[in-house]
Amino acid sequence: MVKTVAVIGAGPSGLTSIKACLDEGLKPTCFESSQDIGGLWRFKEEPEPGRANIYQSVVINSSKEMMAFSDFPPPAHFPNNMHHSEVMLYLRLYAQTFRLLQHIRLQTAVVSVRQTPDFATTGQWEVETEKRDGQRQTRIFDAVMVCTGHYTTPHLPLKDFPGIESFEGKYFHSWEYRSSEGLQGKRVVVIGIGNSGGDIAVDVSRVAEKVFLSTRSGAWVVGRVGLGGIPQDLFGNSRMDVMKRRLFPTWINWMTEKKLNQTFDHTLYGLRPKHSFFSQVAVVNDDLPARIIAGRVQMKPNVKSFSISAVLFDDGSVVDKVDVVVFATGYDYNFPFLPESLQNKCGCRHHLYRHVFAQGIAPPTLAVVGLIDGNGAVNLLSEMQARWSTRVFKGTVG
Repeated sequence: MVKTVAVIGAGPSGLTSIKACLDEGLKPTCFESSQDIGGLWRFKEEPEPGRANIYQSVVINSSKEMMAFSDFPPPAHFPNNMHHSEVMLYLRLYAQTFRLLQHIRLQTAVVSVRQTPDFATTGQWEVETEKRDGQRQTRIFDAVMVCTGHYTTPHLPLKDFPGIESFEGKYFHSWEYRSSEGLQGKRVVVIGIGNSGGDIAVDVSRVAEKVFLSTRSGAWVVGRVGLGGIPQDLFGNSRMDVMKRRLFPTWINWMTEKKLNQTFDHTLYGLRPKHSFFSQVAVVNDDLPARIIAGRVQMKPNVKSFSISAVLFDDGSVVDKVDVVVFATGYDYNFPFLPESLQNKCGCRHHLYRHVFAQGIAPPTLAVVGLIDGNGAVNLLSEMQARWSTRVFKGTVG
């Protein structure tokens, strides 16, 4: 019977996993390699390898009403769309209210997670940890919850960009971006139009000479502010709305795209994507259309190649005298503490049963929490995953 649980990571997913364990009468021990909780939402002045990082201007895309844990709403005086510092404060309040901090071992990294020799009958795991001073310890746990997220390993596909080795300007992944400091008067190319790419392009455009935003497939762009000034994500998410999308997917998609194009024509702005609205997560950005219409951000197609100081795009256009290139090209999944055989089972959410349990492992005592991209904040999704996982551990649900 499962009693002890190792929780790896003390970000939002880790915190709600600790609470889920406590709610089910389990004994969680959370291992966090850094000196503080918060995960992604703990701003670091310098990038820390192996950890998620954010930039100074980050404001959460979801409103506080839609990102709150089910049993702990943010304080009423917090803004609807919180700055990262306010999200961090919210997580601290959550951890303090439910007394989660006493179960967290800070500055303790998980080195390896291995099945015990009698795993087939016990389902137990050997968890080896290392403290900041190098001291190692191996403990046996009845179950493991991996809550390390998926923004820790930058995906930088330089092989897809011919000539990058000859480029004499500066280039880096968006994971390294902190602020626009040092980019005053520069000519900057941002590659990738996910939420990070859009945010960084807007942020840099306030100080740079010119910003060029390159996109291979385009994107649907929505704002945070909806009708009457109400947060946009409070609309279209009722059970009735979900039922309409299931019954009339083509019509609902057409109506949604029509409404977005009434706000600003995505074709005219160079943003029209190849995909339909509901087939991919939209980009949330209030300022990007305004920066484009003001000429501060110029849309460009996919990059074809680089030269010493220029960037050539697929449409044949060239931008000369480029000073800086920011690759907002996403992230890879990485669980270095798991054996290779388990990494193959957990390395992508599509290999996880219901996005949580590694397939082929029985008994099911290894859960991955928070490795999911949904239409909204991860907090509630992680909370539901954690509740389900702990009940599976106990055997109360299948």
